[in-house]
Amino acid sequence: MSETPLAAGGASYAAAGVDIEAGDRAVELMKQWVKKTQRPEVAGLGGLGGFAGLFDASALKRYERPLLASATDGVGTKVDLARKMGVYDTIGHDLVGMVVDDLVVCGAEPLFMTDYICVGKVHPERVAAIVKGIAEGCVLAGCSLVGGETAEHPGLLGPDDFDVAGAGTGVVEADRLLGADRVRAGDAVIAMASSGLHSNGYSLVRHVFFDRAGWALDREVPEFGRTLGEELLEPTRIYSLDCLALTRTTEVHAFSHVTGGGLANNLARVIPDHLHAAVDRSTWQPGAVFDLVGKAGQVERLELEKTLNMGVGMIAIVPQESVDAALATLEDRGVDAWVAGEITERGDRATGAELTGDHAA
Repeated sequence: MSETPLAAGGASYAAAGVDIEAGDRAVELMKQWVKKTQRPEVAGLGGLGGFAGLFDASALKRYERPLLASATDGVGTKVDLARKMGVYDTIGHDLVGMVVDDLVVCGAEPLFMTDYICVGKVHPERVAAIVKGIAEGCVLAGCSLVGGETAEHPGLLGPDDFDVAGAGTGVVEADRLLGADRVRAGDAVIAMASSGLHSNGYSLVRHVFFDRAGWALDREVPEFGRTLGEELLEPTRIYSLDCLALTRTTEVHAFSHVTGGGLANNLARVIPDHLHAAVDRSTWQPGAVFDLVGKAGQVERLELEKTLNMGVGMIAIVPQESVDAALATLEDRGVDAWVAGEITERGDRATGAELTGDHAA
């Protein structure tokens, strides 16, 4: 039997496209950022580069019945815009926001996160910039970044391609768990402004601006006061500490994180079957980016509203007597918020939530 001769020098991981040394350098570069996220329950326990992240669960002893909450998410095709613009330190804010603001919906305090970064080729400074953004997001959310994974996939991804995902864990006292079972007829719907598109609907947004309108990322857009790319990369607002502040200062029945599916669909997820949430569009004016997506793509309003957040990133449902305190707390924290609707009996309405009226001029 004849044998196929080995290529000169033999095969190696590096020859296959995986650079272990570059990965090690990326870890060294990101350590300074990860350290900034350490809560007391994490400080002094292991360190970045171990096989697992550690969290001192004895901190949960102060709870009567602690419920752990977990969430995982990514940021979708927004990463493609970050790659094209060469801006890597904002996409991490989006990742953290998508995860921790799902956790806080049930009233859970985010405790820690892990991340997963998949790249075609490890560029240490680029990976470190992504982790820097994740770490900064964790600081804004009040949670620790306890570890993660950077995976190099040559042949599956191009040298400049990447994707990110993350998972988070939080805790809430069982008798303070928020959700649909607390919502009552007469409750107020308080809307909290988004910072822009956040991290959902970018497949539609990219199709509209690039494929249909033919705009470039460096196009100056007067309505934005900056370039198209800068507007589209605006980081997701992280609401977790704002929402937790609300639960401490006043009574809250439920939260709804407005992500994929839009405001009505996400709000309906925390409305019990016998109740209905009516949100009045006239109580706010969506930002210019939402209007331009609609006009440039000739996108119908209902299609926009079931895809994008339309200027509302988080909803709080509170009893009427808590409205003033809730709005004052959010104002003190620099969150633009307003009463956008109310909870009523459903009657013959087919859906749990709907938008009514027209947006303010």
